[in-house]
Amino acid sequence: MSTLRIGTGRTDITPAPGTPQGIWGAQTHERGVGADLPLLATALAITDSRQTALIIDVDAIGFNAEWSAKLLDAVTTLTSVPRDHIRIAATHTHSGPKTQRLEVISQGLEMATQYLETLPLRVAGAAWQAMNNLQPARVAAGAGSCAINVNRRLRMPDGRLVVGRNWDGPVDRTVRVVRFDDLDENPLATIVHYACHPTIMAWDNQWFTPDYPGMARQVVEQQMGGTCLFLQGATGSTGPVRGFTGDRPVYRRLGRILGLEASKVALSLETVPKQERLTGVMESGADIALYEEEPVEQPEPVLRIRSRMLRLPANRFPDADLLDREADRLREALREARQQGDPAAIRSATARATRAGMRAQRARLIQGQTHIERQMQGIRVGPVAFLSIQDEPFIEIGQQIVAGSPFPHTLFSGYSNGNFGYLPVRSAFDEGGYEVSVALYSPDAAEMVVEEGIRMLRELAG
Repeated sequence: MSTLRIGTGRTDITPAPGTPQGIWGAQTHERGVGADLPLLATALAITDSRQTALIIDVDAIGFNAEWSAKLLDAVTTLTSVPRDHIRIAATHTHSGPKTQRLEVISQGLEMATQYLETLPLRVAGAAWQAMNNLQPARVAAGAGSCAINVNRRLRMPDGRLVVGRNWDGPVDRTVRVVRFDDLDENPLATIVHYACHPTIMAWDNQWFTPDYPGMARQVVEQQMGGTCLFLQGATGSTGPVRGFTGDRPVYRRLGRILGLEASKVALSLETVPKQERLTGVMESGADIALYEEEPVEQPEPVLRIRSRMLRLPANRFPDADLLDREADRLREALREARQQGDPAAIRSATARATRAGMRAQRARLIQGQTHIERQMQGIRVGPVAFLSIQDEPFIEIGQQIVAGSPFPHTLFSGYSNGNFGYLPVRSAFDEGGYEVSVALYSPDAAEMVVEEGIRMLRELAG
């Protein structure tokens, strides 16, 4: 009997109507009118009787350091799993509730705060449920391809670099799938890993949605049974082929496309590989060969967990006090625009206040520091390696790490355990653009992440 055991748990984290929604500088509304699909926290517990890892998929844009710590503390308190063995992975949906930048809220701040305060125990409850559902399991992994993403760093004719669709830029369309079965080969859990910003639903949308990851999960569960988790990839420079819309059928369609491709891969996987044996010939209209399938003995899946802090070189910003004053001035201008009620003025003021607030927040975060500490975590389950960092890595970083990995299946992700900032590759700093303007890190950081990531994967390979 396999010593590998897994369990799943889930809780609904859909906010109440009226909770501040969205994270867009161009939006004019503040409160969400309701949920188009439920927002969920889904937990996967993996243990080999010696140690346990918890991976928790949360429908949220992400969390700052304070709230990430509260989430991790709640999970480890309720489950007794060490913090270094817990991964809280945000799907990074941009149409969920406001869990960051609360300072720009003028309506519903108390609802946003109360929503955040309920999350730690709700997320911990999903993890506790997973720990109480453990059963023997086997694992297999595979990959497919899905073309719902595109490089988003577009050079305009006037020279500006904007967030758009750069069809010639680097992109990774791999759909990585991990399947966990019980000992009778019934699906228990499926992990879908893909790299694409969940920005299909944008500033005109007033509904809470999990964007395409939620739809993809739903499709996989309909096709496979069991529980599906979505893990976001290295998507700092990648977006959807159709997006920035208020049209909800768009995210449902793209999520369904991804979910069907992931389901196809998952259905093709066998957690108990078999070999055929010719047993004879049946005489019929034609002579037909007869076969029996026999299970192929597989080594017991190895579970290994690693976590360490990386010291990444910091970017340079203007004086934080100066940026704070500018952000406060623009927030006051936003309040005045809201009082006047002109949608165009509100949109313009929101955009300026949002950009200024982001730069001020990042400057304050790294003020006086030459380096920033960030967690890198690795979890090995048999032939599969899950590697994560806290930030928004560009797609090239993920591609380089996968290319240097000793594992046949490597799932590299950002948005894990909170407190993220863009992690551009060196060439992006010469090109400029939004991601570089708010990046916490210097041009050297990406190469260090690739080097340290490959080193951790080699340790996991043992």
